[in-house]
Amino acid sequence: MKFTSVAAAALLTSSAVVSAFVSPSSTSNALKKVSSSNCQLKLSETVEQLDVSSYMKGPQPEGTEDYIMQQTMIRVKDPKASLDFYCNVLGFKLLMYKELPQWKFNVYFVAPVDAATTIPEDADDRWKMCMNTPGCIELTYNYGTEVEEGKVYNTGNADTTGTSDGQKVRGGFGHIGITVPNVYRACERFHKLGVEFHKSPNSGGMKGLAFIKDPDGYLIEVLPRGAMEPEDVDCLGVPAEGGEGYKDNSK
Repeated sequence: MKFTSVAAAALLTSSAVVSAFVSPSSTSNALKKVSSSNCQLKLSETVEQLDVSSYMKGPQPEGTEDYIMQQTMIRVKDPKASLDFYCNVLGFKLLMYKELPQWKFNVYFVAPVDAATTIPEDADDRWKMCMNTPGCIELTYNYGTEVEEGKVYNTGNADTTGTSDGQKVRGGFGHIGITVPNVYRACERFHKLGVEFHKSPNSGGMKGLAFIKDPDGYLIEVLPRGAMEPEDVDCLGVPAEGGEGYKDNSK
């Protein structure tokens, strides 16, 4: 499984745009495969097409050559539940953590590093390793949230959590994503582990990808590393034929 630092828009068909996560080293190779005909993106019925070709070629701006996309931060209710999920369900490792009682919060950095990777024992070495690892997730725990009733944080996806009027929020944050060798086998494992599904591989209009939820309800997209090839029935017993069509999770 890979979770990496650059979110690339993969134009799989003329009508479907699916978020994919690719490594910095493979980004340039992936972009080279996009044909010139796909460089004109129609934004809406009333907005002119956007030519994105200039963003796909040429050198990086001076001074940015060594930048990496190091982390995404999400707030979590219960650090134990979150660490169990990201490390034991998704297979990440805890690279570094800091306890900051003077500000009443802790941070835990997890990432999908190679299984043979040894996490340094020295705190300074762990910090250096973490800050040079792309695609980390910073789990931030504010003291006391673990004893609050129900969900604590709004996930950004048509969520009512934390709203004063009980209305859904049209959220900007959508999801993080992982890629796996086989979406259907991965989802069978997730199902056996009791993971909650937002979308199983065959549900909805897009077949061959899934969305699962972490303990706080944040969405994780599960994509294949190659083509999306539907199987007849998925882990929840949903057949590949049919489906409700695309759903905008922000609403």
